[in-house]
Amino acid sequence: MALSEGDRLPDGKLLKMTENGPAEVDLGDYQSGRVAIFALPGAFTGTCSTQHVPSFMRTADQFRAKGVDRIVCISVNDPFVMGAWEKDTGAGEAGLTFLSDADGSFTNAMGMSFDAPPIGLIGRSKRYAMLVEDGVIKTLQAEENPGECAISGGEALLEKA
Repeated sequence: MALSEGDRLPDGKLLKMTENGPAEVDLGDYQSGRVAIFALPGAFTGTCSTQHVPSFMRTADQFRAKGVDRIVCISVNDPFVMGAWEKDTGAGEAGLTFLSDADGSFTNAMGMSFDAPPIGLIGRSKRYAMLVEDGVIKTLQAEENPGECAISGGEALLEKA
């Protein structure tokens, strides 16, 4: 069952690419204050690269002006791919943090896993965005179709911040 507004984020470990290679990140470190988290089906994929990530890059300063401390992108990809994608998009320079849910455990705990075998996506994350305050989900906006980025984009989530 998917988590919803009012639920606490699940605990867990994700991976972040650093200068020294992949490093384990405790998700608890990303739960204090106000955090915008968005998740998507895959790095370097169409809608994720052309719409979802750019929408949070465009709105990053506006989120910060509204008191959001961090903007985090999570995907079920390995940390090497996430690190390369963060550099390729310029998202790190815009202040976004890309975290790898390599084994899908966070995505599964959120109840947001899906499969799309015809296009090679197995055990991936549905597309969603949420505002989290001190570990509690305050706003959660999930797309019905993972190929769409309407209610989970930066501008749509910013309206709720």
